[in-house]
Amino acid sequence: MKFSLILLIIISLTGTQLSSQTLEIGQKAPNIIQNSLSGQVLSLDSLKGQMVLIDFWASWCVPCRNESPYLIEAFRKYKDTEFKNGKGFTIYSVSLDFKQEMWKEAIEADKLVWPYHVCDLKGGKNEAALLYKVKSVPASYLIDGDGIIVGKNLRKESLEKKLREYKKSRIFSSSKSEASQ
Repeated sequence: MKFSLILLIIISLTGTQLSSQTLEIGQKAPNIIQNSLSGQVLSLDSLKGQMVLIDFWASWCVPCRNESPYLIEAFRKYKDTEFKNGKGFTIYSVSLDFKQEMWKEAIEADKLVWPYHVCDLKGGKNEAALLYKVKSVPASYLIDGDGIIVGKNLRKESLEKKLREYKKSRIFSSSKSEASQ
């Protein structure tokens, strides 16, 4: 009986420890499937082959909203860029809002031009946020074309720096074409 109790405690503690682990750079990003504003189901896995910033935010989050201009700039600058293992950059916005109207108004007010906005209207209990162990917003994960996490919580210049790092080099392709002329 005593042994069983000790074993149960050890298993419980181990399980708690494992479930609190965060996702790390180099790991495969878990799929997210949630609804858009129009009710369309949008899957993170459907964006495979692109660099994707998973951006956890909320309409009521001032730091999130202050980040919007930088995200818009990065999206416009890199959306058609070729990367080492994919083409294009997009943002998969996961809102931690409770009210669809507030979520919609924030997207429109901030002019968030990318097409992938999802939310399950569960606030901080958003299933994707729980899956990604998001404790506060803003939070983000940058994944490459193979769905591997290559950056976490990249903001402003650090996001652009990481995108440049994964950008396909034009030096090799222009040298190759010059050599053939």
